[in-house]
Amino acid sequence: MKALILAAGQGSRLSPLTDNKPKCMVEYNNKPILEYALDTLKDNDLDVKIVVGYKKEVIEEFVKDTDIDLFINPDYNVTNMVYSLFCAESELNDDIIISYGDIIYTSEIIDKLVNSEDQISVIVDRKWRELWEIRMENPLEDAETLKLDSNDNIQEIGQKAASYDDIQGQYIGLIKIKKKALKKVKDFYNALDKTAVYEGKNFNNMYMTCFLQLIIDKVMPVKAVHIDGGWIEIDTCQDLNRYSKLNSRFERSN
Repeated sequence: MKALILAAGQGSRLSPLTDNKPKCMVEYNNKPILEYALDTLKDNDLDVKIVVGYKKEVIEEFVKDTDIDLFINPDYNVTNMVYSLFCAESELNDDIIISYGDIIYTSEIIDKLVNSEDQISVIVDRKWRELWEIRMENPLEDAETLKLDSNDNIQEIGQKAASYDDIQGQYIGLIKIKKKALKKVKDFYNALDKTAVYEGKNFNNMYMTCFLQLIIDKVMPVKAVHIDGGWIEIDTCQDLNRYSKLNSRFERSN
């Protein structure tokens, strides 16, 4: 099984830490975010690929002695996650886990995703609020909707939440798509109207949650795979400072 890390972005909200390196190479407890992901994915025997863009030479140097293939998003400064995903479209030909490049997660989370038998699976954190309360005073201002049916199929994702009742969990940036579903997903993406506006964004800037919602509405079900914490997202310098109390959770077991 493959894993594809989307790591093309700069991460301007982490400036000045990202002035000379991409977001995924910012260090958390003296170790690049990317290294945590690589360790976890490799521990699960996944064939890892990375989409790079901003300051790509930093990642090229970091993985130069590995067997990791890199794919380039040359338009990283004017595009978003979905566009980066399809910069590696040639790799979308077997069961694949897609990971954002600014998250750190335990091996147990990846194990759950690897073992999911659904055609499209998305990690959903039921205890998301505990993490958001470390990061900010009012979690509801930042968190997005996620609504499930009785079978744990996602019905709505990525909208502005009016209340905590709209959030049955939080999408963390980890997706698995099985080989059988990939052709339908690729065909659907390539047939989308490239001149249309998608939740306020042009085609190339479409959010991943918007794409997932389109798949849910028009292609096939997307299943929630539940977790209860065990991950962090590093989006700002404040995140790094506030996560100091979590410093041992993600260290690799030897």
